[in-house]
Amino acid sequence: MNKTIKPTIKPHNPNFSSGPCSKRPGYDLSALDISTLGRSHRSTPGKAALALVCSETATVLGLPEGYRVGVVPGSDTGAMEMAMWSLLGERPVDVCAWESFGDGWLSDISKQLKLENITPLTADYGNLPDLTQTNPDHDILFTWNGTTSGVKVTNGDWIDEQRKGLTICDATSAVFAMALPWEKLDVVTFSWQKVLGGEGAHGMLILSPRAVERLESYTPSWPLPKIFRLTKNGALIEGIFSGATINTPSMLCVADYLDALAWVKTSGGVEALIAKSLANLAVIETFVDRHDWIDFLAEDAATRSNTSVCLTLDLKAEQIKAMTTLLEQEGVAYDIGAYRDAPAGLRIWCGATVEEQDLQALLPWLEWAYQSV
Repeated sequence: MNKTIKPTIKPHNPNFSSGPCSKRPGYDLSALDISTLGRSHRSTPGKAALALVCSETATVLGLPEGYRVGVVPGSDTGAMEMAMWSLLGERPVDVCAWESFGDGWLSDISKQLKLENITPLTADYGNLPDLTQTNPDHDILFTWNGTTSGVKVTNGDWIDEQRKGLTICDATSAVFAMALPWEKLDVVTFSWQKVLGGEGAHGMLILSPRAVERLESYTPSWPLPKIFRLTKNGALIEGIFSGATINTPSMLCVADYLDALAWVKTSGGVEALIAKSLANLAVIETFVDRHDWIDFLAEDAATRSNTSVCLTLDLKAEQIKAMTTLLEQEGVAYDIGAYRDAPAGLRIWCGATVEEQDLQALLPWLEWAYQSV
């Protein structure tokens, strides 16, 4: 192997973290509408801003008629826990898990909720379980994109349109970056700090009419803390989905998210963001094809994530750590080490807030750092 000369061109933006993700191109904190700061979130402008979060999310994503969108506490984790605690237990549940977060949902369902009628469908990092083995009479819970494994669900063809159970989808690193079959998804959760590069602590909960029907007809046998309650006296708390949040949100984060949604619209909508993310992935694919010391953790090319791109290297774990440390010291790439529970490797965010030219500038540095360690 010829020794690579140390590159001189660095990425303009070295932020390749998989969450919180890089802010959008051209982001300017001073451009945010901060008129709600210092005001109550229950004030007229506060509630209007939160209601706009819900309505603009539905518009930008093109959600079907009747789908509810709400802002909830606790990021994507809070939204998923709220959905599981409020909806599960009415019928058996199939839990699909192939990476850290799916494993976490499976653990919570079995060890905390202690449900008995659970069918786990699992796979090792780099693979998907056979999703066609799910039962449409059961509730089905899964992540769309494995943030820590770099493996994504390719489509919703395996979901039965005539299903009796609910589909509950953790889509935090997929929504706005992958085409989601909304009519087949009854519960979808995500967080602002992922694909749109928003700020943390807040989750988004999307419910189909079928999910609302479940909430209004089924009462779990376990107690629900106030922060999880989506119904009152057997009816959906509609305020949650029109700007009256359960707890106090950060109005600065709300302004930041509205700025991100406006950027989606001016960038050409969700389809344009998907195309940009796929183009970013293609940059990594070309590099991997040309080097035999690096490969994708995803074993099937069709399932490669176009957001959280996970890579393996023919190095020991401590060498990979040295490599990421070196890149950070050079100011070339921040936060690109694999997730702590995942196999040792790299994880490079390729969502639409990342510019293709920054990825192009990063790759020679990867080769230099590899040879250096």
